Amino acid sequence: MQIVTRILRALSIALLIGGSSMAAAELAVGDAAPAFNLADQNNQMHALADYQGKWVVVYFYPKDETPGCTEEACRFRDDIAVVRSLGGVVLGISLDSVESHAAFAEHHKLPFTLLSDADGAVAQAYGSKAEFRGMTIAARHTFIVDPHGNIAKIYREVTPSDHSAEVIEDIRALAANMH
Repeated sequence: MQIVTRILRALSIALLIGGSSMAAAELAVGDAAPAFNLADQNNQMHALADYQGKWVVVYFYPKDETPGCTEEACRFRDDIAVVRSLGGVVLGISLDSVESHAAFAEHHKLPFTLLSDADGAVAQAYGSKAEFRGMTIAARHTFIVDPHGNIAKIYREVTPSDHSAEVIEDIRALAANMH
């Protein structure tokens, strides 16, 4: 039934926009996570498909070295062993450059991947591209992608100080429901 609902939603969107250009629709739990292939802080390419079989925490954040983004990244850093023990990986994505990510990751000893979405295409696909004070940024949104590549949880409102713990709790619950 869920597949039928997704097909009908896609068809209705296509009809509404006349098929001329596909705007990014609001993602929903159960949808296939939009694919991507982006460079990390070491200029190595990462595709979402590389993580098939794992829980993937895709977290978008506005800017390296800003207070909220630093706190969120450091909380994920401090909790990375727990995320990994649950079969998960953390991928941080912003519109900052590879070089900015490299400095940020080194400065805060971040043991996870930061991806550069310089043109904002991936943020756009996830409905996470935003304007703030005249700048285009990634909004602070997080998506948990299940081991099959589908969106299992969406966070459109994130509090940096407790978000990592919230994500861990949700991965535990989601994993328990899959078995």
